[in-house]
Amino acid sequence: MQQVDLIVHNSSQLVTCASSVVKRGLAMLDVGAIEYGAVAIADGRFVAVGVSNDILGKYSSENIVDAHEKVVVPGFVDPHTHIVYAGDRLNEFELKIKGADYLEILTSGGGIISTVRKTREASIEELVELALDRLDKMLVCGTTTCEIKTGYGLDVESELKMLSVIDELSNQHPIEIVPTLLAAHAIPPEYEDSSDAYVDLICSDILPKAWNWYENSQFCERGAPFSVDVFAEKNTYTVEQSRRIFEAASAYGFKIKAHVDQFTNLGGSRLGIEAGALSIDHLDAISDEEIGLLAKSNTVGIVIPTENFSAGKSQFANARKMIDSGCAIAISTDYNPGSAPCPSMPMAMAISCRYQKLSPNEVLNASTINPAYAVGLGEDYGSIEVGKVADALILDTKDYRALMYEFGGNMVDLIIKNGEVL
Repeated sequence: MQQVDLIVHNSSQLVTCASSVVKRGLAMLDVGAIEYGAVAIADGRFVAVGVSNDILGKYSSENIVDAHEKVVVPGFVDPHTHIVYAGDRLNEFELKIKGADYLEILTSGGGIISTVRKTREASIEELVELALDRLDKMLVCGTTTCEIKTGYGLDVESELKMLSVIDELSNQHPIEIVPTLLAAHAIPPEYEDSSDAYVDLICSDILPKAWNWYENSQFCERGAPFSVDVFAEKNTYTVEQSRRIFEAASAYGFKIKAHVDQFTNLGGSRLGIEAGALSIDHLDAISDEEIGLLAKSNTVGIVIPTENFSAGKSQFANARKMIDSGCAIAISTDYNPGSAPCPSMPMAMAISCRYQKLSPNEVLNASTINPAYAVGLGEDYGSIEVGKVADALILDTKDYRALMYEFGGNMVDLIIKNGEVL
């Protein structure tokens, strides 16, 4: 018998979400469930996946976890978060309840800009401590891989400070982290009347310094991608400004991501797709024509039901139509201090089932394998397959659909990260 580091067996369902490519169409209905499944793990990766009797007959280990007929699923991948920040936006929460909308708050100096002021003032140590607490909350809810954006600095020094925080988080926390530069998150107060000048600063100064940081970072060393994101929206960045940033970023080697069509359709989805973006995110106002373009592309569309839910909206991104049209779709929490203060991927899944009319199997694929591709890590993360990093969860249920059916609690019973039980 082959000796391995860890065996997990006797699951009611081992849900693999296995795929060698991003899932779309009918493939979204297939979660690769194996009844009474098991896995063998060695050197932090899956070395065998199958029925419990077969795995126990071929492999042995000093560390064996009996799942007690509970469900085993891949660790969740959250492809869009903003968890490095200081302060809170509790006052704005009350304003929104009274009817103020996001763009009104932003235009009046609140929203992102209020968080920018507090984040600029905070030290690296303070930001690390705050973000570690948020990562802990995400991990407890089953997130084992996530993307983290900058974007609450909006100047050279503060954006680089946020990158240093992300680097330190990766050193201290078990969650696999992918960095994204979002220097174009809002127009900084000092450039309120000269947004083109700030775009110049991004292209001439922030991008090269951020790329230099990346080339000397652990992320580059282990082959994790580094992306540039832009918030293309009314009162933030125009399509032409976004194009300038994308072209400058691509010249250095950045991957592309884009906040688009959250409130208004400016053509940002088309721009992101044409730029070969890993993902275009939000998509509440995407057009039918752009859905068709997305379906024909390799770009993943990330929908964010938590933002709509948090704002009390009745309209959500039409993920149902996108999947039916052949788009590759992923789900995110958008964990941030303003529009989506939610650390829980299961909560995002539950909302997506109810308001976006996705089935539990579609939602699970959209929370594991597809977001792994959306952050550029699909070859190593997001599913339970031989050769992939051994990230998995044991859920306190006998049927994976209960994860979306029940909401407001936490079914995560045990977390395995890089082949180790946490």
